[in-house]
Amino acid sequence: MLKALSRPAVKLVERYLPDPYIFVLLLTVIAAVAAIAVERQTPLAVMRMWGDGFWGLLTFSMQMLLVLVTGFMLASSPPVKKLLQRLAALAKGPGGAILLVTYVSLAASWINWGFGLVVGALFAKELARLVKVDYRLLVASAYSGFVVWHGGLAGSIPLTIATDGHFSADQIGVVGTGSTIFAFFNLAIVVCLFIVIPLVNRLMLPDDKESVYVDPKLLADDEETRVRIHRPADRLENSTTLAWLVGIPGLLFLLDHFLLRGGGLNLNIVNFLFLFLAIVLHRTPRSLLTSLNEAIKGGAGIVIQFPFYAGIMAIMVQSGLAASMSEALVSFATETSLPFWSFISAGIVNLFVPSGGGQWAVQAPVMLPAAEALGVDVSRVAMAVAWGDAWTNLLQPFWALPVLAIAGLKAKDIMGFCLIQLFITGAVIAIGLTWF
Repeated sequence: MLKALSRPAVKLVERYLPDPYIFVLLLTVIAAVAAIAVERQTPLAVMRMWGDGFWGLLTFSMQMLLVLVTGFMLASSPPVKKLLQRLAALAKGPGGAILLVTYVSLAASWINWGFGLVVGALFAKELARLVKVDYRLLVASAYSGFVVWHGGLAGSIPLTIATDGHFSADQIGVVGTGSTIFAFFNLAIVVCLFIVIPLVNRLMLPDDKESVYVDPKLLADDEETRVRIHRPADRLENSTTLAWLVGIPGLLFLLDHFLLRGGGLNLNIVNFLFLFLAIVLHRTPRSLLTSLNEAIKGGAGIVIQFPFYAGIMAIMVQSGLAASMSEALVSFATETSLPFWSFISAGIVNLFVPSGGGQWAVQAPVMLPAAEALGVDVSRVAMAVAWGDAWTNLLQPFWALPVLAIAGLKAKDIMGFCLIQLFITGAVIAIGLTWF
């Protein structure tokens, strides 16, 4: 049945889903028109919101570009390539490849979302070199595991409300991760998704005549050329000693960060880890730079699109549109249904504000008073917003950009499969938030 359902979904998306750049332009127009029509903002005010907020994600944009680049450099190092090859060899046939890449992506995304995006995509490429399997579904499976990130160790909303001095601390206090990430209802949702998502991906596997394969030769790495030393600069570029003089202290800094200072994972630390592991494992600066030149080719979408999303977020937040959407959806909620409607509202807002931390700042002033008025557990409502933020990433191509860049595909190639996962995972999460 899922195979039959995925077929028209894939064709529909391939036909009508535009390039992510077109998607962000359309969202910009929709957000601006809605702010004028619904919130009674003037066109001049909306234009100023958009323009003033356009560069608000520059730091985040660079972080995301580095997720792609450093992750690629790490995975292209000789030791990691050998590890991925051995792991990929465990797949026995196309069905096994789909299951294996989904499990790897789920586990990596639960640990850290940036780690999951890069590892899933790179592992999918490695599997495609060894197994004849529909490449679109393979990459979609790698991306589908991303849906668990906000219920995992790096979830921005549960980590925010567990931090002393967070912006709503006066209202709800500090909510520990034992009530959010490690609460029974959240772990139950995660376990169910670890079962359901791989199974759904496997059941969507197209027949051989409908599958789209990729030539393994197109995924193969360029053959290494023999290093020739003609000048002193060549010796520096191919010096293992120089690379390790910088790389090893970087890794020692990480040991100090985690073991002696008790630091945690965040996006900067993940990128730092990827970069300095890559420096050490590539052994020479020249090898690293060769990998960098290959990695940077896929970053164009991130560079051009993220500023537009920053502008959209500014319109949604400053005009009051995001708050109005949330209020409308929770206005008729009951004590039982508030987590469900919080989840749905977060999923809708996420299409325009694809940032977990930013979304919580927008929706918390609406959701927290509603939870207190109805006597609903605040931690469950917070996780409902977190899951809604993660859920519609299966439809929103914003977060798929690093995956698509690494895999060499377009959004329309994978989003048909993700659309099926959107409905199924949405049902699982909604049930978990309401009844677990």
